[in-house]
Amino acid sequence: MYMQEGHRVVVDIDMEKFFDRIHHDRLMAKLAERVTDKAVLKLIRSYLQAGVMEGGLVQASTEGAPQGGPLSPLLSNIVLDELDQELEGRNLRFVRYADDCNIYVKTWKAGHRVMASITAFIEGKLRLKVNREKSAVDRPWKRKFLGFTFSWDKQNPRIKMAKASLQRVKARIKAMTSRSKPIPIEIRVKELNRYLTGWCGYYALVDTKSVFQELDEWTRRRLRMCVWKQWKQPKTKVRKLMSMGVPKQKATNGEIRGRNTGELHAVQSCIVH
Repeated sequence: MYMQEGHRVVVDIDMEKFFDRIHHDRLMAKLAERVTDKAVLKLIRSYLQAGVMEGGLVQASTEGAPQGGPLSPLLSNIVLDELDQELEGRNLRFVRYADDCNIYVKTWKAGHRVMASITAFIEGKLRLKVNREKSAVDRPWKRKFLGFTFSWDKQNPRIKMAKASLQRVKARIKAMTSRSKPIPIEIRVKELNRYLTGWCGYYALVDTKSVFQELDEWTRRRLRMCVWKQWKQPKTKVRKLMSMGVPKQKATNGEIRGRNTGELHAVQSCIVH
């Protein structure tokens, strides 16, 4: 919507080690403005200062918040509530999720001005650190946000999947369908379904659906490769293909091609999920 309105320059702000730098006193002061139960405040303070174990020794935590728990995103939103109010007060178009923040403006000059002023606010007022190497003023379609990016269309920009996100999922699928692991195909499929169901649910916002079809086809080829490897012996491959309805001559020729070149054309149409 911001891009359609003409805000086609993004101020992409990356906060350096955000969860490691949360200031405990400032966070507790913000919580105390809304939470009056002292027992709850004491519990949260204890949670923040529980410490970490390194090499069998517990080290106290003087700043930062534990990551991975359900409380971390909530605490990060409380810490950055002042940033939201600052951006709203300036009437800026922005999107923020936890420590990821994108601000949309119309010109490059405005982008650099906003980057400088908001960086000063984050580091001066919030006592956090902006990663200048990862932060940038750029076009939205050249940056990624929460694993997404955009097309450059002026009238109807589309939500796309960032290349790095696709590379990560392919690396994960490749590891789960490795031929060097003697895992039954049923277990592989079960693990893939568990992972890909959540992954596809997250990226359901993507407008370019062809990426899902191409990934589906690639994943099926990986699975067929695993089945082909598990059949091992040529006679086993011929017998299995014939049991799926492939004529003997075609099954035999297909087995030879698969064995000599690694191509699986003969079995792609008969080994199913």
